[in-house]
Amino acid sequence: MRDEEILIGSPMENTWLTLEQVAAACTVEPGWLLRHIEEGLFPHADSVAGVWCFSSTSLLRARRMRQVERDFDAVPELAALMADLLEELDELRARVERAGPG
Repeated sequence: MRDEEILIGSPMENTWLTLEQVAAACTVEPGWLLRHIEEGLFPHADSVAGVWCFSSTSLLRARRMRQVERDFDAVPELAALMADLLEELDELRARVERAGPG
């Protein structure tokens, strides 16, 4: 199965995913995700009663980081920086869209 075929569609807001669900959606082992969490590269991941929970924003971040690491053989910190920049770009685009036409 190709990466593009995995989770086509829009993540739902206010839906929490488990570590295993996010790992499967990114086609990585759960250990990959745990290492990135331990390195502080997922600032929005929450542990509730010992269970990691991820928002749709975290899923998007994980997929972006995996893609940057894979496509450019990038270290995790660089992939996280790229994810930060893309998240900021998404936020700026949303602000412009909310502001409406000139």
